[in-house]
Amino acid sequence: MVKQVKHANGNGKSTFYSAGNNAFDATKIAKAKASSLRVHFKNMREVGHALRGKKVLAAQQYIQDVLARKQAVPFKRFTGGCGRHAQGKNLHAPGSQVGWPVKACTHFASLLVNVVANAETQGLDTDACVIKHVQVNMAVKQRRRTYRAHGRINPYMANPAHVEIIIEEQGEKVAKSKDTTPAPLNRKMAAKKRLKVKAGGD
Repeated sequence: MVKQVKHANGNGKSTFYSAGNNAFDATKIAKAKASSLRVHFKNMREVGHALRGKKVLAAQQYIQDVLARKQAVPFKRFTGGCGRHAQGKNLHAPGSQVGWPVKACTHFASLLVNVVANAETQGLDTDACVIKHVQVNMAVKQRRRTYRAHGRINPYMANPAHVEIIIEEQGEKVAKSKDTTPAPLNRKMAAKKRLKVKAGGD
């Protein structure tokens, strides 16, 4: 499950979302967030980037496919040490660099369950909801130590992550009306038209 961490206000909740309230219609969105998740920030960022723009139900199925290794997550920014696989060709991943980050996908699966429940509470149609905003930030690093040869000590850091997600209910698409009025000509197009008329002899 998604872990919630107590904040400075003491109530264990934070109402701050980086996406401004003016960016979305408040009656059409649902939100969820988690703080200081003990999972690699870089993996969370790549999974979040892969989910953005998908429908919620499709995103949940995608995560289950990744956990079953039927699909992969394309690694586009943090590619150091990332292997190559044939599944990357289906995703057009640069260098076919993909991964199957189990822990990050598990956290996102819990977060999607949370945000779907929030959407149902608000009376939204979850079948029509699309993931419009996913943001992953680095949390405060957790410090440990590891003991090396000759009495030395090296840092042994954890890189947790904050994550927030916003889904929006999409309405029916309205077909664009056909505009029969011709577009206004600029100077270049008008000159081409004059040359064409002269060449035709009219």
